[in-house]
Amino acid sequence: MVEQLTNNLPVIVQLNTKVMILGSMPSTLSLEKQQYYGNKRNHFWPIMSEILACPLPEKYMDRTTMLLENGIGLWDSIASCERQGSLDATITEEIPHDFAQFFSSYPAIQAVFFNGAKAETIFKKYSSMQQFSHITFYKMPSTSPIPGKNIKSFDEKVVCWKKIIQYL
Repeated sequence: MVEQLTNNLPVIVQLNTKVMILGSMPSTLSLEKQQYYGNKRNHFWPIMSEILACPLPEKYMDRTTMLLENGIGLWDSIASCERQGSLDATITEEIPHDFAQFFSSYPAIQAVFFNGAKAETIFKKYSSMQQFSHITFYKMPSTSPIPGKNIKSFDEKVVCWKKIIQYL
């Protein structure tokens, strides 16, 4: 069944945030839990813990604090959409977040890391990267646990995601 979804998770960001990680749209479970990457099988939080050389906090609030203390913010490309289940491949009728307004409000952001191809595709569809010439953009392997083509192992994902370190 196709559902109309609104991304009501608040952006995780501070004025001194240097790196933004953008997903596409939170999974159904993440929206229910009101947590980014709320599926325990998702590699996102363990990858962040590994590259930041910090123990992985148990509580969600402590996890978001870990990111903010290291200059990392978290949000999604999509504000609302229609989707069947949690698969990015079923997203239609997407409405993006307003990135022109967002990046003007957070001028310390130097890099954006897209968590998977869909996040980048949606961003590019509605925003011009040239408009944000002071920001470097990277498409990263998805941290999703859902099998698909070009799936990397956890260790391979960690190696790729370590690019973040140069901005911290």
